[in-house]
Amino acid sequence: MCSVLQNNLAKHNFVQPTPVQSKAIPPALEGRDVVATAQTGTGKTLAFVLPMLESLMHGRRRPGVQAIVLSPTRELALQIQETFVKVAAGTGIQSAVIVGGMNERPQIDAVKRGAQVLIATPGRLEDFLQRKLVQPFFNRILVLDEADRMLDMGFLPSIQRILAAIPAQRQTMFFSATIEKSVAHLIDKHVNNPARIAIGPTSEASAQVELHAYEIAKEAKYDLLRHLLEEEDGTFLVFARTKHGAERLSRQLDRTGFAATAIHGNRTQSQRNKALKGFQDGAYRILVATDVASRGIHVDSISHVVNYDLPQVPEDFIHRVGRTGRAGQTGIAHTFVMPGERSEVRRIEKALNTRLQLQPLPRNLQHSAMQEHRAAAASVRTDAASRMAGEVRSKAEARPAARTRSGAPRAKSASSAPRKRQSQAARYA
Repeated sequence: MCSVLQNNLAKHNFVQPTPVQSKAIPPALEGRDVVATAQTGTGKTLAFVLPMLESLMHGRRRPGVQAIVLSPTRELALQIQETFVKVAAGTGIQSAVIVGGMNERPQIDAVKRGAQVLIATPGRLEDFLQRKLVQPFFNRILVLDEADRMLDMGFLPSIQRILAAIPAQRQTMFFSATIEKSVAHLIDKHVNNPARIAIGPTSEASAQVELHAYEIAKEAKYDLLRHLLEEEDGTFLVFARTKHGAERLSRQLDRTGFAATAIHGNRTQSQRNKALKGFQDGAYRILVATDVASRGIHVDSISHVVNYDLPQVPEDFIHRVGRTGRAGQTGIAHTFVMPGERSEVRRIEKALNTRLQLQPLPRNLQHSAMQEHRAAAASVRTDAASRMAGEVRSKAEARPAARTRSGAPRAKSASSAPRKRQSQAARYA
């Protein structure tokens, strides 16, 4: 590797390569296609940025775009760009970020100034290609970062159209946390004899992360979160299932006196950038996020991840807890489980081949948990009694009424029931 890149690495304390970097960089430098799977936080970005820069510096210089990096989210694209700028200093290789949700004019200007590398989300890049704002005729390197997430988000049609628009003779690198069937199909079709690299179990949580679970009533979740914030040190990344839920929780924390912010799809890009930078710089101790934004969050030294709401699919659990315990550090992932969600937790444990360690609730929350348990049990008993009563009524209504010889329903004697009751009372008198 050239001295410029080596000096830039040393300047930014990139000294010891991670396992995925050690295994992916040599074949990538040889020009081979690469398919690499590794857990979040293992240094995949440098694993493709370094060989890309080395190749562009020593290859034939041509005008226009030479390399494209596709990313699922704006946040991840911006963080790839941040790493790229650090390592590319002094190389003469320029990059441009092409993403939605931001003013496109600076992006267009960066392309016109001769950016050789585009770091883009699939939707915005496809739009630029259709409008002929990007001419990828000489593109010779394509990287798909977090490929599984891009397909989860529905970008497959855009990716296929991008692949059709760029030269078939190129180096292609796939980096992903998991290789699902849809990703495998894409690899089989568009990758040529790749070097395959798998670092660690990609469907299991990192051994550096403790997995804690709390069984808690919905209305007591916030009190439990407050307890953790007051008792534990360090930063917290809190996951909510919906955009509105994330915003509501962030505001509630802020009103309670905690330094909190949120990142989700309803926020503008400038708001998301400000929130993420504030969390990185320490202005906010707590960042509340949705799953869509989770893979764009690459912040070192996050102490705690909180699954305030369970993820929709088990795979998202891995991506959430992968935000802590990075780069050899340890972390804790706290998962809040409502009584009706036990089956979902079992699915997560089975899919990821792991066990969440059930933790005792704080003393002040145990009473409300007991009440919730009793209420749930009472509800089950009530439902069972209602079902039984309904079955009895259905049987009674289905029983045919007694009829006379002529076939007409027999009229009940008004005095028959009382006489029966009287005879029974007399028998026990």
